[in-house]
Order: sequence, then structure tokens, then C-alpha cells
Amino acid sequence: MNEFTFEQISESFKKGEILEQSFSVSVTAQMMERFLAITGDENPMHVNAEYAKENGFKDSLVYGLLTTSFYSTLAGVYLPGKNCLLQEVSAQFTKPVFVGDKLTVSGKVVEVHETFKRIVIKARIVNQDGNTVNRATIKAGVLK
Repeated sequence: MNEFTFEQISESFKKGEILEQSFSVSVTAQMMERFLAITGDENPMHVNAEYAKENGFKDSLVYGLLTTSFYSTLAGVYLPGKNCLLQEVSAQFTKPVFVGDKLTVSGKVVEVHETFKRIVIKARIVNQDGNTVNRATIKAGVLK
């Protein structure tokens, strides 16, 4: 787990250095089952492959918010990591995600706000084919 401080991020930003982090994750059926158990979202687009196929998709769609939840890992583990106080995530779903997809989640600091010790991260999730499946703006306070 990274432990970037606000001062480290601010100094890097002032120097024009790009502070960027990424990680990869494969979406599993177990993740889908757990998300269903937590949320109760039984929409057939997510739980019925035939229904999804009838509507033009190759299989059931992974929950968009399951995919978006990886931004919590990006901020809370990687950028800034331990010192993160996640404040806002604004996401856009750009392409469908399916069980078995390998996703790369990445983000870079694009703004630093000294007064509130807040950073803005532009983030995206790309699948194994290089397609962006999600874009987001993340706002996070940085403790210490």
C-alpha cells in the first residue's frame, strides 16, 4: 500500500512530474455473485445471459458499479493510498464489461488544491483489448 502525503504529491505536481499509478484485476463470477448479494440488484441484464444476448450483448453484463468500485482501490491503496479520504467519484460507463475480462485501472493527479489538501485524479479502466470501459474523475483529500 502506498503512503503518499499531500506534501509529496504537491511537490511532484509543482515540478511538473506526472504522478500516476495503476493495477490490474480480472472480473470473476464470484465477484458478480457477491455484488448481487450485497446490492440485491437482480436486473436480468446482469444475471440472465439469454436476456443480455436478446438485447445485443455477448453475455451478461458486469455491474457498472462493480467496475467503478475499483476506483476505491486505486485511491485507497495506490494513489494516494493509506492517506486517502475519498470524497467524490464521477464515472462514465463507456463500454460493457463481461466476466473474465482483465481490467487495468489507472489514474493520474491532474489538480492539487492546497487549501483543502485535496487532489483530483483523472482515471480510467481499460480491458484486455485496450478498450476504455470506464472513465472517472476522483476527488480525494490527503491526510498528513
